[in-house]
Amino acid sequence: DVMANVTKGMIVGVTTEVIAGEGMILTAGGVDTHIHFICPQQIEEALMSGVTTMIGGGTGPATGTNATTCTPGPWNIHRMLEAVDGVPMNIGLLGKGNASQAEPLREQIAAGAIGLKL
Repeated sequence: DVMANVTKGMIVGVTTEVIAGEGMILTAGGVDTHIHFICPQQIEEALMSGVTTMIGGGTGPATGTNATTCTPGPWNIHRMLEAVDGVPMNIGLLGKGNASQAEPLREQIAAGAIGLKL
């Protein structure tokens, strides 16, 4: 079966990529940009709902994680990246962006944060 609007005369332009998909189902993935990383079960739940990218922060089941979506400091960023290594999800951790000096901000980016939360 061919989905509606896919025809032999369809124009495939420079922004179109054709992939072989026989026998497969292709769906768009959702991006959730407000995640409190509290527990690993969140990843499975997100995948089952169609989310393929989770962006946020936290350190697991802690009061700070309940209150904010950033991961505090290089040590915690490293531990969280270790914890999600190998999970079938695109993960982006946000560091704390409320430092008055630039060096702590640079350290968090160097540790693997994709951005800083103000």
